[in-house]
Order: sequence, then structure tokens, then C-alpha cells
Amino acid sequence: MDAIVLAGGFATRLWPITRNRPKMFLPIGETTVIDRIFRELEDDDRIDDVYVSTNEEFADVFGKHLEESPFEKPQLSVEEAREEDEKFGVVGALGELVEREGIDSDTLVIAGDNLISFSLSDFIDTFEDNGATTIAAYDVGSLERATQYGVIDVEDDRVIDFEEKPEDPPSTLVSIACYAFPASAVGLFETYLSGENNPDEPGWFIQWLLERSPVYAYSFEDAWFDIGTPDAYLDTVEWYLDGGTLVHPSATVENSDLGQNVHIMEGAEVIDASLERAVVFPNARVKDCRIYSSIIDENTELEEVNLSEAQIGAHTSLAQSQSPPAEWVWEQNRDSE
Repeated sequence: MDAIVLAGGFATRLWPITRNRPKMFLPIGETTVIDRIFRELEDDDRIDDVYVSTNEEFADVFGKHLEESPFEKPQLSVEEAREEDEKFGVVGALGELVEREGIDSDTLVIAGDNLISFSLSDFIDTFEDNGATTIAAYDVGSLERATQYGVIDVEDDRVIDFEEKPEDPPSTLVSIACYAFPASAVGLFETYLSGENNPDEPGWFIQWLLERSPVYAYSFEDAWFDIGTPDAYLDTVEWYLDGGTLVHPSATVENSDLGQNVHIMEGAEVIDASLERAVVFPNARVKDCRIYSSIIDENTELEEVNLSEAQIGAHTSLAQSQSPPAEWVWEQNRDSE
């Protein structure tokens, strides 16, 4: 069995934090989102090859990351897109990867920016028991939120209906970006893409596949985070820290009030400051500041500023008398894609 880890997005909604780094490398505690996935795939003997599907813009970054990682299975498979408007869509990229790498076996497909609480090995067990396409399903608990995803209807764990991003969803049970396809279904990507079908979200392929072969749902509870926005990233950190703080041993914290869910990374300095629900990246310096629900990127210097729901880009210097440069400070309610 092979695995494909989707890592081709440009994460513009997380800019400037992800302007020069893939969002999959955002730290969650002492590891990253994508490394959590790599670890599970590395430890499951049923997984042979792991293809990391990314774009040309971040290919070198991923290559360096994999060279320095302890994982042996992951290998890059690069799509040609260098900008958001050049992307083929997820299904289009999957189809090209399958053809490019000659994949003809059972295949696990998972988004590299999703934090999931279930075991991928348990998910593969269920797929093998079903002997058919299996998709992970989560109850988002809100009809409004369900409109953003593929909504499914299930009877005895078998999916009987699937609708991608419906305006009026019939339920709150949605498909997340974790799928296991038998080899026969992998071979249908080419058929799907040769017709006039939507090449974007995988849900469109699942909706099409339902008319041709059985699809089962693997429902789970507890945690699932789709890290696509600053707020979603901070929610993920909050889940991991569970109200606590994480301070790297090399960081300096003096005369400061660290509230709940604060992560301060290597070499950072926090002096005479108050922080809550905040992430401070390596070698940043925060002095005489009040920071809430914000992300401070690496090598940034802040002094005597109060920030709420802001993202400060790397190598920024900001003091009380200065206005934040528009290209470096983005508010969380920004309507950017």
C-alpha cells in the first residue's frame, strides 16, 4: 500500500506567516503537523512508499526538510504550479501524481495540514475490513460549518449520499481529507479527469465514485483541525497545550505574565510582557508588549505595542511609535484566500 500526503497549497490565508514556509511546517508543540503524519506512516509496515505532493515554490523547502528528517519513506513528487492560480486542483494533482509515479496499488491519501486524533493504522484496518474506498468522517456540530465541506449520509457505515459544499446540508457529518482507495478506485482518477468533472476538491471525485463502487465512512470523535487560517492554527495549539504553556529551554522569559496556551520557541526573548493564546517563533524579541491571540514570526522585534488577533511577519521591527507595515501585519478577519 502506498500513501500520498497532500502538501501543495500556498496557504495565503495564513500570510505572512506562511509566505515563505509551507503551513505543514507550523509547529504544534515540539513537532510539526506533517511530521506527525510522517511518523505514523513510517511506523506502519503496510505502507511502502509515501509521496509528498507539493508545488515547485516549496519543493526545495520540502526537500531540505526530508533530508534532515528521520523518516525514510517520504519522497517528493512535485507539481508544476508556482502560484495559486496555476494549481490543477487537488483531484487534478492526484491524477497527475498517480500517472507520474506509476501508482497502481491501494493508496492512502491524507492532507498534510490536518491534525487528526485517530490512529492512521486503525483507519487502514477499517479500510482493509471494508475492502472498498473508506473516508474519514467527523461531525462538525454546525450546519453552517458543514457548508464548507463534503456532507455525507451514512447507513451502517456505508456512505449512501455525498454532496460537496451544499448550501443546505442535510446533516453535520462531513468528510475530512483522509481517504483510503483500493487499487481499482485509484485507476479511476484518469477516467474521472478525462470527462467534464470538477478537478478541485476530492469530494467531487467521491460523489462521482459513489455511483460506481461502494464507499464506507470511518467516523471518529475527539479532535480534528483543518489548519487553513490563523485562528485554526491557534485553536490547534490551544488543543495541544490544553491551557498550559510551552517554553523552549533556550528562550528567555523575564518579568512576564504567560497566560493560557502560549508557545515560546528557541532563542526567543519575552521581557516585561503579557501573552495569552500566542505563538512566538524562534529568535523573536517581545518587550513591554501585550499580546493576545497572535502569531509572532521569527527574528521579529516588538516593543511597547499591544496586539490582538494579528500576524507579524518575520524580520519585522515594530515599536509604539510605528504603524504596522501592511504587508507584515494581517488581521484574522481578513477576507484573503
